Amino acid sequence: MATWLEQGDIVLFQGDSITDAGRIRENANDLGKGYALLAAALFSAKYPEKQVTFFNRGISGNRVPDLQGRWQEDCLDLKPNLVSIYIGINDTWRRYDRNDGTSTEKFRDGYRQLLDQTASTGAKLLLIEPFVLPVPEDRKLWREDLDPKITVVRELAREFGARLLCLDGLFAQASTRAESAFWAPDGVHPSPAGHALIANEWLKVVGAAE
Repeated sequence: MATWLEQGDIVLFQGDSITDAGRIRENANDLGKGYALLAAALFSAKYPEKQVTFFNRGISGNRVPDLQGRWQEDCLDLKPNLVSIYIGINDTWRRYDRNDGTSTEKFRDGYRQLLDQTASTGAKLLLIEPFVLPVPEDRKLWREDLDPKITVVRELAREFGARLLCLDGLFAQASTRAESAFWAPDGVHPSPAGHALIANEWLKVVGAAE
């Protein structure tokens, strides 16, 4: 597969804390300490001649409605050629810790609006489905809420002709090689190894892996 990124492209990583990964928001070029940094670094080392620019605008705690509220400034205004969106786990989590979840319908409608706005610019789309691992055990209960949202992301990827990064299965498969907590100590936030797992898969999806 030829790499999906062209000379001088701008790539935007969008999402919640997993994308944010402790980035310094005052530094517009800071990529955080997670998969976005790893993917950008590995891509740039392999294809230095392409001079691709990477931005990270993930914000911890964000849900789909939060992205809707800041999409113009934190996405469209940056004029990205490829937008990588990783959102959804907080839309489920808030149901269980604050009784303030995002319904599947609201999640679908909001996500579709983001994609409509972005696709109209001609930008390429890469959707990353959310995942959860059973650490602690009560995370298993989240499946009732999260699984329909994962299905939504897959359906939207097909609807918009986006490339899809299937994280839920990836982390489930990885958990057969090492316990779930090795990949995500709280079932949600990846460990360094978990971030590397995402980054490697991201590179495969854009055709930049070995």
